[in-house]
Amino acid sequence: MNIAALREQITQAHRHERQTGQLEQRLEQQLPHLHPLIQLPEQDPRGTLARFVGAYIEQVPELLEAAYAVSREAGIEAQIKPVLKIAEAYFLLPPSEVEGQVGLQCLLDEAYLAHRLVEEVNDLYIRHFSQPLIPLDTTVANLIAHQLIGETFANQLDEVVHHSVEQLLDEDSFAAESVEQYRDTLCSPQTGAAWKRWPCLSRQWGVALDQSA
Repeated sequence: MNIAALREQITQAHRHERQTGQLEQRLEQQLPHLHPLIQLPEQDPRGTLARFVGAYIEQVPELLEAAYAVSREAGIEAQIKPVLKIAEAYFLLPPSEVEGQVGLQCLLDEAYLAHRLVEEVNDLYIRHFSQPLIPLDTTVANLIAHQLIGETFANQLDEVVHHSVEQLLDEDSFAAESVEQYRDTLCSPQTGAAWKRWPCLSRQWGVALDQSA
């Protein structure tokens, strides 16, 4: 895993944002048009959204680093590493859909791809093992990012994720003789204890969805 390269890319994007203010300008334009379910504080809503985007992006290398460390400790590296490598490639070798973009605005798209990949794979593992591969629920964050990216383009990115998952995992992946042994490892207390050492994965971003409406 080339975590250092991911972090350097994020550092460069933050530098670009400080020089151009490109993302903040975009968020300012989006504020009046956000879905009413997205709840923002009355004070500094644009700043809150900008901090959300920054945290959402910065969580990707943290997530990949944590997942790789935990997978090695739990003995499930072979199952997790292919997922992590695809998520990493979204940043380092982005698909054509996001080529040519720069700064945090571009990395929001790439972070969305990585987070959605984890979400899709988690759904598969829950269906087959009654346990997520990576116990991190970013569903609400992904829905908010979807809105910020824009419905049409975000749907295109979702298709990229679906295609990646189809290439990565199929029904045969869950039919191997070792599947029961793997299920026991995935649900083991050691795996759960290892994840609890990474509280950054459950950070609060100050943006929420009104799910009572």
